[in-house]
Amino acid sequence: MGLGKWIGGIVGFMAMGPLGALAGYALGSMLDKASEQQGTYEYEPQEGNAGSMGRRNSFLFSMLVMASYIIRADGRIMHSEMEFVRQFLRRNFGEEAVQEGEQILLNLFEQRKQMDKNNPQAFRQTIYECGAQMADNLSYGERLQLLDFLVQIARSDQNVCEAEIHALREVAQAMRLSAQEADSMLNLHGDTLEDAYKVLEVAPSATDEEVRKAYRRLALKHHPDKVAALGEDVRKAAEEKFQSINNAKERIYKARGMR
Repeated sequence: MGLGKWIGGIVGFMAMGPLGALAGYALGSMLDKASEQQGTYEYEPQEGNAGSMGRRNSFLFSMLVMASYIIRADGRIMHSEMEFVRQFLRRNFGEEAVQEGEQILLNLFEQRKQMDKNNPQAFRQTIYECGAQMADNLSYGERLQLLDFLVQIARSDQNVCEAEIHALREVAQAMRLSAQEADSMLNLHGDTLEDAYKVLEVAPSATDEEVRKAYRRLALKHHPDKVAALGEDVRKAAEEKFQSINNAKERIYKARGMR
């Protein structure tokens, strides 16, 4: 993804506000290094679909900002979580995004460290402000997909601790989603009937009609077409999430003898 394309992303919705401030710090550090290594660095605007590219990169940077909060939720930076982010970037955004995306994360960790020196709640408050900015500029479906990516990062070490669950719920609510939606995604890959009910966001005591309505509501808000503007790879990830929702529905339908 070349550094120029990352910079191009800040002309999108994150150019202003807390996301813009974090982008200025994270990308500015990379620009300084690039200038030292190459003498000078000039950003050449991309021709063609600049609007969609800016939106896509704004979405990706937003994900990295929130990922930096989730990864540090338990006070540690786990190798497994960082490796998951590398693989995620490689799979969804290409090889060029891997090194620069990782460096952005490391810069964000350092920024949090500096901010929290004077006020231990400073970065947390910034996360809430960033979430509000995302809520104003990302669609409901796009925010749900971003949350799903964050859940995958938290689950990458096969152990989602209470601190990570709390952080995921915080991020969800900061983006004007619900804690219940975070819990739903945390159970997407579970294999029990209890997990399936949590995915559909209903209690086991729900009537058959309530289950059907819950599934229809979930299928509508998680439909892959909701994130089509962010690129085919993001849409593919949404399709995998959609299939997991269908699997949960089928598990419940089978247990109840529903059709």
